[in-house]
Amino acid sequence: MKKLSARRRHPLAALVVLLLALACTGGLYAVFAPASKAQADETAQSLAIDEGKKLFAVGCASCHGAGGQGSSDGPSLVGVGAAAVDFQVGTGRMPAQQPGAQVPKKKVIYTQAEIDQLAAYISSLGAGPSIPTEAQYGPDGADIAKGGELFRDNCTQCHNFTGKGGALTHGKFAPSLDGVDPKHIYEAMQTGPQNMPSFPDTTLSEQNKKDIIAYLNAVNGDDTVSPGGLELGGLGPVSEGLFGWIFGLGALIAVAIWVAARTAKAKKS
Repeated sequence: MKKLSARRRHPLAALVVLLLALACTGGLYAVFAPASKAQADETAQSLAIDEGKKLFAVGCASCHGAGGQGSSDGPSLVGVGAAAVDFQVGTGRMPAQQPGAQVPKKKVIYTQAEIDQLAAYISSLGAGPSIPTEAQYGPDGADIAKGGELFRDNCTQCHNFTGKGGALTHGKFAPSLDGVDPKHIYEAMQTGPQNMPSFPDTTLSEQNKKDIIAYLNAVNGDDTVSPGGLELGGLGPVSEGLFGWIFGLGALIAVAIWVAARTAKAKKS
């Protein structure tokens, strides 16, 4: 009986087997491989939102509503953005101790990580201004002279020529900007907290905001010299003139009284 010869494989069979092996390996890799950076970022953001929601329920919901929709005790937070949260909570203004004409700055009770989580949750309720980066408010590329011009045109009516603050109506006030974190100044211009109007990029560009912050740092910096000597808080000619009248004229009156008393005593003797 004739022995059957072995059947020869098709030349493409090995290639097909190789492709199938690679496909199986790729499928297994897709199942067991670590998550991509985009997936990791999305997961981290979801966790931050969840943690922020918990913090919000404890410290904010009593005034702003369970879903941030607002109530008779606090405005809606839908659409205010992360920058508003970072400013209000990062300066200690929120949570507020008590209602009033204006909520003052006070000690911060949240860590920056917790503030970021609150900001992530509020951002999830509606789009709004994001937290600025150092490149946006840092001194690099800023024009101090232009910043001074912009500040005098838009801010001195409330904050004084050098940002020392001032009184407003009905118990309100414009706070001093001396020593305020540049990031918070930028966020205040973006969001318009409390009595302050907002200055979006359509009104004051990112470069304009940078210039204003550089001006404030220049006029209130440790190396700044006051050519007039005693600056009296930088409140302007009214306070300086009042100081001159009260103390200068008062000193002249005191000297006149002393001279008259001495003269009268000399005549009696």
